[in-house]
Amino acid sequence: MFTGIVEELGELVRLDWHGDGGVATLRGPLVASDARLGDSIAVNGVCLTVVEVAGETFTVDVMKETFDRTALGTLAPGDPINLERAATLGTRLGGHLVQGHIDGVGRIVSRTPGERWEDISIELPPGLSRYVVEKGSITVDGVSLTVVAVADSSFAVSLIPTTMALTTLGRKGVGDLVNLEVDVIGKYVEKLLAVRR
Repeated sequence: MFTGIVEELGELVRLDWHGDGGVATLRGPLVASDARLGDSIAVNGVCLTVVEVAGETFTVDVMKETFDRTALGTLAPGDPINLERAATLGTRLGGHLVQGHIDGVGRIVSRTPGERWEDISIELPPGLSRYVVEKGSITVDGVSLTVVAVADSSFAVSLIPTTMALTTLGRKGVGDLVNLEVDVIGKYVEKLLAVRR
């Protein structure tokens, strides 16, 4: 479980492909400083398990299923990545409850700069719009954000200068893909209501 508050802007060092997935080596001095074998780290919002730690880098296995359902396969060595260690019971919940289980991949359709912030519109994959509500929470590439507007097939968020400076979202452009995780509470409510019917 995570909170969607990115701890560190890391970097993809290496990605080795195999027939059914791959192995990624990532640089993140902060998150690697106390990482141990088996720990969960969110990489652009995707919960991955540490299989090796070496100084400022850590290695994770990435299944084909993960590549198929996320935007991780579009990354190349040197690309920046959002990193967050798993939350503990003593963690401040500055964002919202985030599982690291990506629901779909969105595409940035527009960026509108403001005086101190920027509005971003993101296209939603089919089937996810019912979980996105104005003033609700959504995770974009591992960043917990508040939805400011919702349309039939897209939603908008606003980025403050801190978010643009300390996460990959400040570097993403129109057409770029982003990992999306909707608020899990909405999915549970929907399932429970369906059972009652």
